[in-house]
Amino acid sequence: MGIPRALRRILQNAGLDGLLAAIAVPLAQFLANPEADPFAPLWAIPWGAAALLLAGIPFRLSVQYWRFAAVGDLLGVAAASIAAAALFPVVLHEAGILPVTLAFPAIHALVLMVLLSLPRIAYRLMQENPLRDTPPAQSVLLIGAGEGADLFLRALAADRAAPWQVAGLLSLGRAQTGRRIHGHPILGGIDDAEAVLARMRAEDRLPGSLVVTDSDLTGPALAGLMEVADREGLRVFRAPRPTALDPAAGHAAVELKPVAIEDLLNRPQVPLDRAGMARLIQGRRVLVTGAGGSIGSELARQVAALGPDLLLLLDNGEFALWQIDLELAELFPAVQRRALIADVRDEPRLRTLLAEYQPDLVFHAAALKHVPIVEANPLEGIMTNAIGTRTVADAARAAGAKAMVVISTDKAVNPSSVMGASKRLAEMYCQALDIAGREGGGMRLVTVRFGNVLGSTGSVVPLFQRQLARGGPLTVTHPDMRRYFMTVREAVGLVLQASVVGTADAGAIAQGGIFVLDMGEPVKIVDLARQMIRLAGLRPEIDVDIRFTGLRPGEKLYEEIFHGQEPPLPTAYPGLLMATPRTSDPAIVGRALEEIAAACRAGQTRLALAQLARMVPEFAHNADGSATSIRA
Repeated sequence: MGIPRALRRILQNAGLDGLLAAIAVPLAQFLANPEADPFAPLWAIPWGAAALLLAGIPFRLSVQYWRFAAVGDLLGVAAASIAAAALFPVVLHEAGILPVTLAFPAIHALVLMVLLSLPRIAYRLMQENPLRDTPPAQSVLLIGAGEGADLFLRALAADRAAPWQVAGLLSLGRAQTGRRIHGHPILGGIDDAEAVLARMRAEDRLPGSLVVTDSDLTGPALAGLMEVADREGLRVFRAPRPTALDPAAGHAAVELKPVAIEDLLNRPQVPLDRAGMARLIQGRRVLVTGAGGSIGSELARQVAALGPDLLLLLDNGEFALWQIDLELAELFPAVQRRALIADVRDEPRLRTLLAEYQPDLVFHAAALKHVPIVEANPLEGIMTNAIGTRTVADAARAAGAKAMVVISTDKAVNPSSVMGASKRLAEMYCQALDIAGREGGGMRLVTVRFGNVLGSTGSVVPLFQRQLARGGPLTVTHPDMRRYFMTVREAVGLVLQASVVGTADAGAIAQGGIFVLDMGEPVKIVDLARQMIRLAGLRPEIDVDIRFTGLRPGEKLYEEIFHGQEPPLPTAYPGLLMATPRTSDPAIVGRALEEIAAACRAGQTRLALAQLARMVPEFAHNADGSATSIRA
């Protein structure tokens, strides 16, 4: 049985350190007194090695990794050298020999430091820059000159197979220009990117890519950088997360990541009342309708993380329901769940289910949301979005639910589509029911309205991704088309925040008020298309075409989150605004819904749409997509 590898490494280190310490004795004697015999007495040389090995024990000298030698290791070398240089004269004194000069201990310590440190530094440099044939490294320019850049450069130095060579850095400001990080120059600020790249091109040292190391670089600043890179034919990547670059986490290969489209939204993180959410959800029975959809599934995830007593997942699609149920079983095995297949329009089924499980809280995300599809199937859209919402609300109230949270849309504001008008009618019924509930101490209804969600099933982003995979073109309906966007995680977090506020503080909601998520500024869809092409490392209108196809039925150029007659009211909670649209008597809305439902069941499309327009007078139906001047 051989010597264990770890012990063999320690013995090798001790042998090398002892040899270097033995060499240090005559060298230090010569430097202290060049005229004396450096090898006299000869027996003192091995004692010099022994003194170093003994002095190095407290500083763990023999267990150091030379390959990863750092400042802490070199400090240990210095301390052991000083201790050995102080111990060695004691050995000489006991042998009755005086040091060659009084300065000998200091010279001996310095010689030990140099002889022990230089091989360690040299070995590390050799490991980081091996002398062997490797593919030529691609030159990159780092964006950011803070801790992210420091960690990236350290990780790059430790990854001997990394195919990148840093040509310099751009800081987020200009104050650091001219300084260096790990020997690499800071060439300017991010605002100087165009000039710096032009200068590098003129000097024939243009980098192959830009690497963003600062996680705070998002939004317009990042989009502008990408435009500059696009003009130079360069791709933009993100460095790995700082935790992935932490030396303590190991020395895995450094892998660059593409910039995500979410990074270009420039949406600052909104502080959320997590404690309030926990109080709302923990130990309660919670129902999520539309649990297999984009919003519903994220609601289910975030609700499950808050520890409900029972989580009811309701959806009409078996596969989508199975997916989210399986995911939650893996992520939150301790949370009790029930997967329920049901149609929100099926009143007997819903009443039976809710009476059986008696949820305390209902999140209603089930809806038909795709505007052209609902235009082609208007009766289905009305039945699901308006009648289905009423069915869920009535069943929840009958089952004794404390609150119901309704997910609405910006398309309900001045709607031009059946989808938007049906969601506005659903809002009206929930508003009326909430007002009645306040007066009688019944179920609270909280309506939350927001715009498009990036990456959702019907979102334009997956469509663009599919079109890019085919080589284009990317199809945009109109050059002036604008939409509000936010990430699904952010949207659901704010929905939960609104739920906390709406259920805990009745005074926080104006009479009939609707929560509106602060969506920031609307984004031009054609700009989004161009950015996605750049993210794929291609050039808009050169490598990939953008084709304008015209408005589709029910679409409008601009979405609004507030009606002209419902000016936004601020709330005390970041990211949440309040709309105060008109309200109606619940009995009137209920009768209208019965009439519309009867028309839908009878297949009377024209009558159903006329009744819908009567209830939602601002409904300006763009049935064929020809009303390009429609603003809202």
